[in-house]
Amino acid sequence: MEYKDYYKILGVPRTASADEIKRAYRKLARQYHPDKNKSKGAEEKFKEANEANEVLSDAKKRQAYDQLGANWRAGERFTPPPGWHFDFGQGGGDFARGPRGAPGGDGGMGGGSFSDFFSSLFGGGLGGGLGGFEGHGGFEDMAGHFQGGGEQRARIAISLEDSFQGATRSISVGGRTLNVRIPQGVAPGQVIRLSGQGARGGNLLLEVEFAPHPTFRAEGRDIHAAVAVTPWEAALGGKVPVPTLGGTVELNLPAGVQSGKKLRLKGRGLPGATPGDEILTIQIQTPPADNESDRAFYRDMARRFSFDPRK
Repeated sequence: MEYKDYYKILGVPRTASADEIKRAYRKLARQYHPDKNKSKGAEEKFKEANEANEVLSDAKKRQAYDQLGANWRAGERFTPPPGWHFDFGQGGGDFARGPRGAPGGDGGMGGGSFSDFFSSLFGGGLGGGLGGFEGHGGFEDMAGHFQGGGEQRARIAISLEDSFQGATRSISVGGRTLNVRIPQGVAPGQVIRLSGQGARGGNLLLEVEFAPHPTFRAEGRDIHAAVAVTPWEAALGGKVPVPTLGGTVELNLPAGVQSGKKLRLKGRGLPGATPGDEILTIQIQTPPADNESDRAFYRDMARRFSFDPRK
């Protein structure tokens, strides 16, 4: 059996903090997740990162792993020291040294897609855990921790459009593909429960969060966005197109509106018993004066208007 250097796999030093390990794992999970990266070897790198994170993100597993010492190199032949035993116990991770016991004495955690090296040290682990997903309709493993009854929690990062319209997304968990229905109007902090799809036949609980959006920002059920308007649109008013989660609509812009003014589109936010609104912040943008004709036009404006915004 070959020794696996989990620190090298994640690209972190042995002195790395828990946050550094988490960041390194998330970066690799995004890069090599098989749903996103179809190149040869990507799935194997993803599995290695998942296994390394399983050990190094758990303080007691990491302590046990570090007791093997730093003198081993990746790929070298390795055999666990005599009497090696990692006991998950009631607390899910108590380390003890002593006789290994009967085959399959893995603390009841079950087998999985981890390597023989992992299984020889930790008895099979947690069944592969969740991968690192992100972005539109993506899913992110947030340490793969468990609740009573074998329930497994993770976070699911969805787009605002998924919440606005409702959607169905496919995720990969432990080598299985699951279809997840995203309810219309679901909000951050709410939980989507997949019965019997977690570890050891328990439930998989996906806590919802919104992925960053290039146009919109959510506050509760209200959606915020900025609207760029020209000086003449701001001065004269009129209809201007604005984006919403349901598509582009026309906004009645009042004459004389100023930058920073907030206008409300009733019921254009996230759906619910009381739908949210879309709140638009006006941003007046000035055309550039990059030729003599345009500069002359601005000089004429300066003579025409006795306007000082600093008074």
